[in-house]
Amino acid sequence: MNHAATLRRLLAGPDILVAPGAYDGLSAALVERAGFGAVYLSGASLAYTRFGRPDLGLVSMNEVADTIAVMRDRVNLPLIVDADNGYGNALNVARTVRHFERMGASAIQLEDQQLPKRCGHLPGKRLVGADEMVAKVRAAVDARANPDTVLLIRTDAIAVEGIDAALRRAEAYLEAGADALFIEAPESVEQMRRIVAEFGARVPLLANMVEGGSTPVQSAAQLQELGFSLAIFPGALVRAFTFMAEEFLGQLAREGSTAGYRPRMLDLDGLNALLGTRELLERSAAYEQA
Repeated sequence: MNHAATLRRLLAGPDILVAPGAYDGLSAALVERAGFGAVYLSGASLAYTRFGRPDLGLVSMNEVADTIAVMRDRVNLPLIVDADNGYGNALNVARTVRHFERMGASAIQLEDQQLPKRCGHLPGKRLVGADEMVAKVRAAVDARANPDTVLLIRTDAIAVEGIDAALRRAEAYLEAGADALFIEAPESVEQMRRIVAEFGARVPLLANMVEGGSTPVQSAAQLQELGFSLAIFPGALVRAFTFMAEEFLGQLAREGSTAGYRPRMLDLDGLNALLGTRELLERSAAYEQA
């Protein structure tokens, strides 16, 4: 079963699928090592880590594609990819879908924001017209080479037009061919219940958990009870890394040594075990002996 088909099976299963956000080969490997069923390539986390900048549409299609390829080479997990707004019009969306599939995406997420887009939990978002987004969804469906590739369609309309408009947009996107829906930034559990009541029996639904964002953060168990099929924690790993890094660097600056932090660090052997160094060296030696 290919990784896209695996993702479809997981989304159709009885248990919620939790996909932590990752942004490179190492973070994807950590997600896989922890036993999760899928990994979410977060455009926001890519902007944070690659540029040290916020999620304001700074990441390009090719930068995401390169990251997909790196992550796919490192892990076998289904890979859910944040493709922002497809980087342009319907023709750009078609190119994005084809390119991301070739790189190894299992699911491609597209949203209805205008260029330049911004984080779904920041103010000032602007939307394309619903008809334009429907055309982009249709273009994605037509461009898809693997019928198992999941088209995850997102609307940011709650913050701009209200929950009723967001539900109308989501209905139109579902009719246009969306395989799963992502109604971004509900502002209460009651809004989350409305989303599930409208769509939960018909299509997998994603819940986006952003610490400090617009949506009340729920556990995976709570989200499953509400009726969501997929939970992403897109920026949690980079937030944890950043907190740790500030703490570590502060201690190093004060003490001029890593000694006090070593119980909370991997040593060289531990890091090499994670990276698969021994296996790669053994493989290299086998080729040299052939």
